Amino acid sequence: MHPDRTSTTRFPVPVDAALRDAGWQPGRWDIKQAEIWADTLREHLSPAGHRHAVFPAAVEAWAEFGGLRIAARGPGRQVAPTPVDLDPLHALHLARTLGDLGRALDSEVCPLGSEAGSEAVLAIDTEGRVYALDHTGDWYLGPDIDHALTCLLTGTEPARLTTE
Repeated sequence: MHPDRTSTTRFPVPVDAALRDAGWQPGRWDIKQAEIWADTLREHLSPAGHRHAVFPAAVEAWAEFGGLRIAARGPGRQVAPTPVDLDPLHALHLARTLGDLGRALDSEVCPLGSEAGSEAVLAIDTEGRVYALDHTGDWYLGPDIDHALTCLLTGTEPARLTTE
């Protein structure tokens, strides 16, 4: 961490440093880009007729964190830390998959971004809870984007979603 940087109390020091290195700062709010993503997702229709749900929790997350590519550092607490690419269009063609997850959760789910360097997709629900979907299953990353980013960037093992 640079000596001129002080951590916010919002994130642990290493997460705050990674966010700032990626271009985030408290008060960051790019609602114009968030609205562009919202329009693009709303207008996309899959070949089978599936559409993305778009709702305030997703738009707010995009406005604050959208477009950031956040590097993960260090060994990780329980698993390897995961770099994050917060571009919701990485999941543009997954409207059906995200719709299926939303139905299983009794909510709506919208793309948030991806785990950089992997096929894992990050998604957010109407309550702001964040999930990762990959070839091994569906994972709960936290009750909000702050917890999810901390989980991913510190290598905290997420909880697996089950159908039980």
